[in-house]
Amino acid sequence: MYYGGWGWGWGGGLMALVGIAIIVLVIWAVVKVTNHHTSSSTRTPLDIARERYAKGEITKEQFEQIKKDLS
Repeated sequence: MYYGGWGWGWGGGLMALVGIAIIVLVIWAVVKVTNHHTSSSTRTPLDIARERYAKGEITKEQFEQIKKDLS
């Protein structure tokens, strides 16, 4: 069919947008995963203890002992 000189019509243009959206999502996912691994490898043991204390996984006394042990 002829679509007034554009050549793609609505169906082709929509498929192009879907393709671009998929590419953007893949790039976003790769960046997200890469940043997660980079930031997790630079955490110190004290950072991990702080996170565990903030989550309630360890008590204040345990956190203070860990800080003392790491000093």
